[in-house]
Amino acid sequence: MSERVIPLVDQRTAALAARIPAMPVAPTGLLTDARGRPLRDLRISVTDRCNFRCNYCMPKEVFDKGYPYLPHSDLLSFEEITRLTSVFLGHGVRKIRLTGGEPLLRRNIEALISQLAALRTVDGNPPEITLTTNGSLLARKARALREAGLQRVTVSLDGLDDAVFQRMNDVGFPVADVLEGIDAARHAGLHPVKVNMVVKRGTNEHEILPMAKHFRGTGVILRFIEYMDVGATNGWRMDEVLPSHELIRRLRAELPLVPLEPSAPGETAERWGYADAHGQHDPALGEVGVISSVTQAFCGDCNRARLSTEGRLYLCLFADNGYDLRGLLRAGASDQDLASALGAIWQGRSDRYSELRASLAPDLGQAKRRIEMSYIGG
Repeated sequence: MSERVIPLVDQRTAALAARIPAMPVAPTGLLTDARGRPLRDLRISVTDRCNFRCNYCMPKEVFDKGYPYLPHSDLLSFEEITRLTSVFLGHGVRKIRLTGGEPLLRRNIEALISQLAALRTVDGNPPEITLTTNGSLLARKARALREAGLQRVTVSLDGLDDAVFQRMNDVGFPVADVLEGIDAARHAGLHPVKVNMVVKRGTNEHEILPMAKHFRGTGVILRFIEYMDVGATNGWRMDEVLPSHELIRRLRAELPLVPLEPSAPGETAERWGYADAHGQHDPALGEVGVISSVTQAFCGDCNRARLSTEGRLYLCLFADNGYDLRGLLRAGASDQDLASALGAIWQGRSDRYSELRASLAPDLGQAKRRIEMSYIGG
C-alpha cells in the first residue's frame, strides 16, 4: 500500500521586516512593482480557521483537533484591518476580497465590512468589496452581509454529487446546504454570485458537465480552477491537474461556447459565454470561466497583494514569507510611514512563480516552504 507523506509546515516563523524607507513613497495611486504591475486588488484573510477539511487546502491529517491556531491577540483587529486597507487604497487598490480560512467564522464580520465600505479609493469611489466562502453559513448571513455593504460573494463548491462533495470537504457537509446559501446570496442582492470549482483529475472531473448544466441560465458564474500546488500539505501532483484547455474541450462537446473578452485588467479567469442557436453569446444563459493557475501563468499582469490574518503582507500566492505590517502598526507608525513601507515593498516586487514552475526541478517547488491556501486565502 502506498503512503501519502504530508510535510508539516508552519508559516508562523519570523516574518520579513517591513522597513520605513528614508525616502517617503507618496500614496498617489500610481504605485507599480519592479515589472510595472500596479496594485489594484487586496485580499485579506480574516481568520485561519475553517469548518471544512478539503484535502487540497486543509487536510484533516494536518489540521486536526490539536492544531495550534493563532490566538485572538495575534489577529489584526477590525480597526487595524481598516486602517491598513486605507493605506492600500491610497496606493491604488480598488477591490477588496475577504478570505480565510472561512471568513464567515470571524465573529461580527459584518462590522468589518461596514468599516471597509466607508473607505474610498484615490478616485473618491467606494471600493468593490467581495468575499470568498464555502457557503456553509451563507444562508443565515447573506442578507446581513449585503446590508453591511458587501457587494458580491464567491462560493466554493466542488461538485453536485453529495458523495463526491462530502469526500472532498471531509466533514460530511451536504451540497444542498451550499446551494441554499447560493440562493440566499442571490435573493439578498449579492450578484453576480460566482461559484469556484477546484477540479482534481480522478476525483471530481466527472462533475464538470453537471455543474455547468446546473448553473447555466441562473445568473451564477461558474469558474473551474486547476488544482494548484499551493503550500506543502495537500500532496499535490501534476498528474492530478486537468488542464483548462481539456476542460473547455469537454464542455464544448456538449454545450456551445464562445470566447469572451476579459471583464477587467489582470483578470485571472478566461471567460466563455454560452452561445445561442446563431453562435452568438446569449447573456441570459450566462458564462463560465477557467482559471489556468498551473498550465497558463498569469504573473505578467498580477495586481494582487495578500494580507494575512496576523498582518503579514504576501506578494504572491506561492510566496514563502511575508512582511510584518502589524509590527509597524502596533509600534505606532503613522499613516505616512505605513504608506512608505508598503510602497517600498511593492516597488521591489518581482514575483513570478507560475512562470518559473515549468523550469523548476521536480522536487524543488515542493522542498521550498510556501504559504498554505488555508492561511492566506485564494
